Parts: sequence; C-alpha cells; structure tokens
Amino acid sequence: QVHLVESGGGLAPPGGSMRLSCEVSGRRFSSYAMGWFRQAPGKEREFVSAIDWNGGSTYYSDSVKGRFSCSRVNARNTVYLQMNSLKPEDTAVYYCAAYRGSNYPPRQSSAYDYWGQGTQVTVSS
Repeated sequence: QVHLVESGGGLAPPGGSMRLSCEVSGRRFSSYAMGWFRQAPGKEREFVSAIDWNGGSTYYSDSVKGRFSCSRVNARNTVYLQMNSLKPEDTAVYYCAAYRGSNYPPRQSSAYDYWGQGTQVTVSS
C-alpha cells in the first residue's frame, strides 16, 4: 500500500507564492512518476504538473507553465510544487498522485494509481 500526504496549502494573495509538499510512504518512491492535479468547485479534476522518477523531466499544463515548478527529492520520499505569481483562478483543492511507471507520466488522472487526500489552495486578496 502507498500513502500520499499533501501539505502546504492555505491562503495566498494574488501574485503571491506557495509551496506544496507531498510525502509518499509504503513503496520505493523512485519507482513512481508523480503528478499534481487540482479541482475547483463545480469543475472536473485537471492536470497541473508531473515529474518522472528522478526529476529529469517535468511537465506542465499551459495554465501554469512558467509560474509553477515541480521537483522531487527521492531521499526524502517527497515531491514539491512551487507555485509563483498565483492567480485567483488557481484556487482549488490540489492533489498529488503516484503513477506506477517511472517515466512519461500521463496527464490523465485515471491513469494514476494512488492519490493523496488533497490540500486547499485559495488565492484571494
């Protein structure tokens, strides 16, 4: 069994920054590519970012490219999402997810095997 726990959410002003963390336990962390998704009220869950097993490749949605940065530290079993220049439309519950394939993480949420419980991010003045 794999457990994922997100942290770091909260309230930030427009233009502000926030860093989310996702700690993974239960299996060899480096066996998984990792993804970040978000879901706003009344909307479907959408892809935000993903990273391969060693951080060599990262992927972003067009809406966050250039503002968000995904990284991982395998020695800490943790993946991060650094969010800069936040906008009100970034408000959502953010989820991390693990994909049992070390490379080429997909953008489809249905492909991921394990999920965290989510952390609320609110961008508002």
